[in-house]
Amino acid sequence: MIHKAGRASRAAFRQADDEAFGAQQNGSMSKSMPTAVEAITGQNWQSIFVPKVNCCEVAHADRAAVLVDGANYFSHLEATLRRARHSIFIVGWDFDGRIRLRADQPADISPPLGALLRGLVEDRPELHVYILVWSVSVIHGPSATAPALLGSPWQDHPRIHMKLDTRHPLYAAHHQKIVCIDGRVAFSGGIDLTVRRWDRNSHRADDGERVDLDGTIYPPVHDIQMIVDAEAAAVLCRMAAERWSDATGEKPSSTAGKNDDIWPRQLPVQFRDVSVAIARTSPAYGGRAEISEIGTLTLDMIAAARTSIYIEAQYMTAPAVGDALAARLREPDGPEIMVVMTHTSKGLIERFAMASNRDRLIRRLAKADGHDRLRVVYPVVPSPQGQTQVLVHAKLIIIDDTLLRVGSANLNNRSIALDTECDLAIEARNEADRAAIAEIRNRLLAEHLDCAEADMAETIATEGGLIAAVDRLNVKMRGLRPFSAMRSPGPTRPIFGTSIFDPVRPFRLSLPFVSRGRSGAWRAPEKEL
Repeated sequence: MIHKAGRASRAAFRQADDEAFGAQQNGSMSKSMPTAVEAITGQNWQSIFVPKVNCCEVAHADRAAVLVDGANYFSHLEATLRRARHSIFIVGWDFDGRIRLRADQPADISPPLGALLRGLVEDRPELHVYILVWSVSVIHGPSATAPALLGSPWQDHPRIHMKLDTRHPLYAAHHQKIVCIDGRVAFSGGIDLTVRRWDRNSHRADDGERVDLDGTIYPPVHDIQMIVDAEAAAVLCRMAAERWSDATGEKPSSTAGKNDDIWPRQLPVQFRDVSVAIARTSPAYGGRAEISEIGTLTLDMIAAARTSIYIEAQYMTAPAVGDALAARLREPDGPEIMVVMTHTSKGLIERFAMASNRDRLIRRLAKADGHDRLRVVYPVVPSPQGQTQVLVHAKLIIIDDTLLRVGSANLNNRSIALDTECDLAIEARNEADRAAIAEIRNRLLAEHLDCAEADMAETIATEGGLIAAVDRLNVKMRGLRPFSAMRSPGPTRPIFGTSIFDPVRPFRLSLPFVSRGRSGAWRAPEKEL
């Protein structure tokens, strides 16, 4: 990739962000999206990753891989947990110790997660387990409330530490999903260690092993996690330890281990000797400055695309993202854009704020697509009723075959500067990296279209692009279906109340008669909630 990134990207994001936030307040929309990355040639090449702008740092990994769907992630996670000797950090939006990581195995082989962790600390005298969970998950998350509030028998051990993190503004969520082991290996992405996350790549509607704790089959779910080692893992482990200290005031025991290689033995390596950018979102709160690296990186990646933008997301509602994508669609020779998203939203607020604004943003993009380079679709699998939708919980962006990003951040407003998020990104530096990124994209599309990865790659090559290839292969009962908003008329501006239900930043409360300014008049300082 040949381009330049830096202050222009930060300014572009800030302008788009501020315009979007203002638009929510007054009902108008921002009219344009400045280019975030300027393409250049020759000797001026430099990485898209700019520490302190669109990532916190770029760290080396000897190995990295992308784990598609919960069954794949959980099985490799369990194998790695069993090799821990010094520390396990689990940072999540939600957590449930009753789940089994290998639901397709008997309980005596793969016990519930809580029992597994308890057994590990009893067998290993130096091992400490730290579990940090968003405080509001006890009422908002899918896990059981009582164990989180009252504790469970497996937690009754001096080296198992579990806390609810209350250090966040009103309505903000700690949304990171990170597991770090011995400071040597780390997982980060969209998958929490909680109920309704396990599923196979097949996503069969009647899979009898994809069940709730009461034995009820739950709907298919598609998700993604990344694993890294070496320095990149150490950075994530340090972040997790800092989150623990900030939330509890306690300093955890040493996180680094000196044991043997703990990379999962059965997991193929997709990237070797690669640089990994760690990007964050964190709200201004309690004296901490706002961090909006992920939002900036999103715009940088969209602007850097030459041929294709492939997105998998649970939510895509942020006006700043819509502006950036629409600008690329208006270009005569811009990239193709394919978005795979969740179709059906659950809960009144989710349907009101996320589904409505998603459809409005899709209509905006469809109007900008004068060159037929846009597809916004959702995955389905066959079922006795005809078809069942697959919940897309993944958060992924792939640009051409040169940029890959996996994380916890959705493409909605709150992931810009309200929630706490962590994304990992890789930029191809050689042909092996490019091939790995293309293979990940092709595998994902092949999964959705029920075809072989090789057929997906061959069809992209023969058809000359993603959209033509998908259109050609999308002929089975299992496949991708277009959102009706792609072709239906309707509003395109965010709904009234978006600034309440999907805010960009923490709410601020003006408190009257609190302090006196230099003029002697009472003033109302803003305080974060």
